[in-house]
Amino acid sequence: MAAARRPDRDPTRPVYVISVAATLVSAHPRTLRIYEDEGLVCPARTPTNIRLYSEEDIRRILWIRHLTRDRGVNLAGVRTLFELEERLGKRILEALYDEGTREQAAEAAAAEEAAKAASGSAGPGPDDGSEPT
Repeated sequence: MAAARRPDRDPTRPVYVISVAATLVSAHPRTLRIYEDEGLVCPARTPTNIRLYSEEDIRRILWIRHLTRDRGVNLAGVRTLFELEERLGKRILEALYDEGTREQAAEAAAAEEAAKAASGSAGPGPDDGSEPT
């Protein structure tokens, strides 16, 4: 039986302080402040000015990390992609992610095949360290 979605699990509800959010996305809190300074994420603020991140903010930060680390996009490029996505109303970032995972899977399969071919054809040769008989 599938569990019903709890009303207190609203993904837009800000609940994580910066240290917890940073731990969730494997980043330094300063990195999250930089993302905020660049306009890439806008956490909520408490009356005492403490940043609070929602599940949606966490997901957005994970996208930023993926784009910058795995896809080589700089922060200005990430901002442009987010703006395009908002203007077009399309999920272009998910398409990029899917494309990247397909490419990685293909590269891994090719590397595995090459390793199998190399180990299957590699036999004792003149440089195998054995003495001639």
